[in-house]
Amino acid sequence: MKKHITAHGLSFEELLDAPSLAARIEAMGRQIQQDYQGKRPVFLCILNGAFIFAADLVRAADVECELSFVKLSSYRGTQSTGQISQLIGLDTDLRDRHVIVVEDIIDSGETLNHFLAQLAQTGVASIRLAALLLKPTALKYPLKADYLGFEIEDRFVVGYGLDYDGLCRNLPSVYQLSVTS
Repeated sequence: MKKHITAHGLSFEELLDAPSLAARIEAMGRQIQQDYQGKRPVFLCILNGAFIFAADLVRAADVECELSFVKLSSYRGTQSTGQISQLIGLDTDLRDRHVIVVEDIIDSGETLNHFLAQLAQTGVASIRLAALLLKPTALKYPLKADYLGFEIEDRFVVGYGLDYDGLCRNLPSVYQLSVTS
């Protein structure tokens, strides 16, 4: 039986439970560990949504690494505004570094497409993308996650770092908006 939660008056049902998330992230971490042996990548976490995923992924990837953060946003409520705002800029020199961008979810890909283009201009040695969730039917840009947790339907999700107007980030599972909401 699926668990249900309510946030800001909307109902959500469990999509991915904590054990499923943990198992997939462990597997992603092992792959990153293999791919980056002898290198020291920079994990670049996109705040706020990816912070829990990034923490677990970095621990699962037993490789010498650094962790930095950038805050981008295009959401208000349950909808993308289509306007990308970089709220906290990059404070790490990435020239000649191997960068793994850590994103919570790829919807249309607009925010990420814009950011990756900027990042490529900084002189990085390589860029790879680690995403917890991908909505393939919502994707409007040619983005491919090198390390992908799960493909999901084009429904609004919360939990495990993802929020709905500030709520639900602390939930250990991922929940999707109920079709009856």
